[in-house]
Amino acid sequence: MSASRNRCHVLFVCLGNICRSPAAEIIFRKKVADAGRSHEFHIDSAGTIGHHHGSPPDHRMAQALTRKGFEVTGRARRIEPHDLGKFALIVTMDESNLADVRALDPGGQSHAKIRSFVGFCRRHSDLRVPDPYYGGPSGFAHVIELLIDGCEGILEEIPAN
Repeated sequence: MSASRNRCHVLFVCLGNICRSPAAEIIFRKKVADAGRSHEFHIDSAGTIGHHHGSPPDHRMAQALTRKGFEVTGRARRIEPHDLGKFALIVTMDESNLADVRALDPGGQSHAKIRSFVGFCRRHSDLRVPDPYYGGPSGFAHVIELLIDGCEGILEEIPAN
């Protein structure tokens, strides 16, 4: 993965950037730190819609992450076309997010680096990271387990500097 300043820029994307993608950012940031590789990465998240711009992660996701020992940070933002040039890897949570991000690049130059999150999972075979927003606590817990699995897969795939 190429990136500026010898850092791999990774962007996680979901619909509103308040549940799945900020949780992936938080989990990946911890996995990277635990591996002693924080200096190798720039990690961010975004949504395909701007409705929640500036909002913190959903309180239910924040509670579920805190229970698992993760520090919850971040504010929602919308993905912008310039993000396609900035990030070496753009990871989407479901088919709709994948299509929306690819639509920002009608020429297809960035399509190879826009990938589905579940493609990095090693232990789970889900077809997408489900949106837990309208569900209960078990949905948030399942999403976190998926995200832990996939974040470990991403870290394994990106060679250390």
